[in-house]
Amino acid sequence: MPPHGHPERSCQLTGFSDLGLIEPIQRAIRAESYATPTPIQAQAIPHLLQGRDLLGCAQTGTGKTAAFALPILQRLAADRQRAGPKACRALVLTPTRELAAQIADSFAVYGRYLGLSCAVTFGGVGQNPQVRALARGVDVLVATPGRLLDLMGQGFVRLDRLEVFVLDEADRMLDMGFIHDVQRVLRALPKQRQTLMFSATMPMQIARLAEGILTKPVKIAVDPIASTVEQVAQRVMFVNRTDKRPLLSQVLKDPAVDRALIFTRTKHGANRVADALTRSGVNADAIHGNKSQAARTRALERFRTGAGRVLVATDIAARGIDVDGITHVINYDLPNVPESYVHRIGRTARAGRSGVAISFCDAEERAHLRDIEALIKVRIPVVADHPWHAASIPTHPEATRRHNKPRDNGSRGRGGQRQDHGRPAPGQKGLIEGSGHAAVRSR
Repeated sequence: MPPHGHPERSCQLTGFSDLGLIEPIQRAIRAESYATPTPIQAQAIPHLLQGRDLLGCAQTGTGKTAAFALPILQRLAADRQRAGPKACRALVLTPTRELAAQIADSFAVYGRYLGLSCAVTFGGVGQNPQVRALARGVDVLVATPGRLLDLMGQGFVRLDRLEVFVLDEADRMLDMGFIHDVQRVLRALPKQRQTLMFSATMPMQIARLAEGILTKPVKIAVDPIASTVEQVAQRVMFVNRTDKRPLLSQVLKDPAVDRALIFTRTKHGANRVADALTRSGVNADAIHGNKSQAARTRALERFRTGAGRVLVATDIAARGIDVDGITHVINYDLPNVPESYVHRIGRTARAGRSGVAISFCDAEERAHLRDIEALIKVRIPVVADHPWHAASIPTHPEATRRHNKPRDNGSRGRGGQRQDHGRPAPGQKGLIEGSGHAAVRSR
């Protein structure tokens, strides 16, 4: 999704003007130069304007922030009652600080002509400014679970007058161990409320939670986890672990790599990669859970403005980061959870743009690559035309064991002839340009 949760330009039949939104909100949307809603926006907004509960199966990048922010703003604007001291009328609960800040920005952008108040609370920074912002009460509060519970325990927040509750990224709440905190917040909410819940995946525990907190919800599913935008060109480079760093430096020399988000498996790995790139003259920052909030905000802002060309991140730290114009996602380490790969590569090819996802794979990560390909149902082309190609790593071990050729997954050359995934196709231009595309098709 574009910055501030802007609706993406998407090929939809319905325009925002057809969704029943009031003129001040439509004017704010026009000011952002977006006129066409994404599928989740077109499907969700009419139901939410009617006050329905909603269960949305959608990941970051589908436009879900605007899908819930716009109808919430319209509801609050229609009834100008005050929340009361230390209270809020709408609460959005989200797992990370970065995502909380971006959602709060979205409410400010879309509600710029409505005169409604919004506050954001999260940990890692002093609480006093947040306490002051809440003292008179606010229309919208965006919060992470830990800091919200802290402020509730100290008597700085009350939720008894809440009208709308949004639980965002529910599956990530579960992954990060926040589900019990979420349940504590739920116990403090009034029974009469509108509830919206969003989750990229629907594990059993999240499905049970949805059943307990939603009343006759509208159910909307978009962009399933096993698919992603077609504009992402994927490729993999087999490399020995000790050669990953020089390979990364070589890849980043390509002028086509304008803004790169690099994923590592560990926090220490992120620091090492960022430090090595900085020493080699590449403007790079690391972002992970051990960084202070000020450092994370600073690194993200440098990346967003282009002052930093490269951002190195762990999965959890990058969750919810929506930066426009990321040209390349580089998996320095392959994730051991295949769904994380889909989340990662979805950071590029936003708002109709194209993007490239490059994965480094060493011998120990070969099984992770096999799991990823099984999930996305695509065999990712191998780029072997680089100095550090590890020919000892089997390109497709399962095919080798069967003594037959790898199945054809539609990876064909311009003349319709099948290309050998282990070698660059004739006419390839180098590591990045023309090195083969694998687009995950939506089904």
